[in-house]
Amino acid sequence: MPRISDKRERLISAADTLIHKQGFCRTTLAHIAEEARVPLGNVYYYFKTKEDICKAVISERKQTLSNMLKNCCRRREPKEALMNLIKVMSSHSKELVDAGCPLSGLCQDLDEEFGELMDSADSCMKYLVDWSTEQFRLMGMEQPEKLGFEFVARIEGVILLGNILRNSRQLKEQFNAVADWVENIDPVSRSKERAAA
Repeated sequence: MPRISDKRERLISAADTLIHKQGFCRTTLAHIAEEARVPLGNVYYYFKTKEDICKAVISERKQTLSNMLKNCCRRREPKEALMNLIKVMSSHSKELVDAGCPLSGLCQDLDEEFGELMDSADSCMKYLVDWSTEQFRLMGMEQPEKLGFEFVARIEGVILLGNILRNSRQLKEQFNAVADWVENIDPVSRSKERAAA
């Protein structure tokens, strides 16, 4: 017989999957209960509202993102950390083509009506931009904030178009292009570009 906490974890996992595939607004508690194979009445023991379960999903996604970024930094070379993140994203090409980015997708799905949820989801993207900015800072780049934002914008743009066009081959090719951009960035050439402008 499963432990009580197993049901809660199954509900969060089911909600995470469904919200990623069909969005928060189109996902109901009934859908989540069915996906988790938990009676609908039992859902309310763990989560009073759909917003409550979404908070748990966002918390799980933040933890997953944090763990992923820590793993990307395991060799302590900032350029390699950025390249590792691109490799991780590329390894999930099929999932990204099928359903888009789980972080930015939720940010787009939640509007001002959801206030606290929207801010919490947005903080995941801010965390990714801040982490990317820190890698460029550690590389000795000028304007690391600009580069961190550009790096995440490039990745998210690739995922968005890959999802819209349903093209995993192109998605992987464009991830490689982002990797080439990172590989060829160096502080000296960026300084010369700015001085010449």
